[in-house]
Amino acid sequence: MSFIEKINPLQLDILKEIANIGVGNAATALSAILNRKIDMNVPNVQIVSFDEMMVMAGGADHVVASVFLRIEGDASGSMFFVLSLPVAEYLIRQLTGVETFLIDSTPYNELALSCLQELGNILSGFYLSSLSDFTRLNIYPSVPSLSIDMVGASISYGLLGLSQVSDAAIVIDTVLEKDQLFAESIKGHFFLLPDPDFFDIIFSALGVSPND
Repeated sequence: MSFIEKINPLQLDILKEIANIGVGNAATALSAILNRKIDMNVPNVQIVSFDEMMVMAGGADHVVASVFLRIEGDASGSMFFVLSLPVAEYLIRQLTGVETFLIDSTPYNELALSCLQELGNILSGFYLSSLSDFTRLNIYPSVPSLSIDMVGASISYGLLGLSQVSDAAIVIDTVLEKDQLFAESIKGHFFLLPDPDFFDIIFSALGVSPND
């Protein structure tokens, strides 16, 4: 049975609920940093193939900002937080107050990039903290790394070796509040690439069997 076939709707709902709690806590932290109310939610959690994951991020040749980290501890895997360049640029301006920042202008402002990396770290960290609290497992992130590159180049790093033992990823959509300076909702994607036994460990700890 493939990984896609093993995850059922109840399990996806559980992952969505955990993600909503995690981003809610992250929104509280960001509100304190930015000194303004930030609303975030997770409208959708779905399971997709690696090829579909690339398409959702804009296509293999599309340049994005992504924060990568390894999930370590009792359950392991890889996680990406992926933003389009306009959204990444907007968030950097909000975090740093540097209204002239342009993400396609090199050399990049190191402070600005550090802020974006820390944003990914905060969001990922709160999600994993929520997952750890629910399961009572020891789950924690590695030091994150930031890249501004084509989707194919960025995500392929996390697929090294994994494609031999897995066939899909969990996509956790994340939406920040609409802003008067940004026409659409501010959207990002978490791509969770589990190691082979990740969900067996997670759902066993939660007492949820594959047939529930």
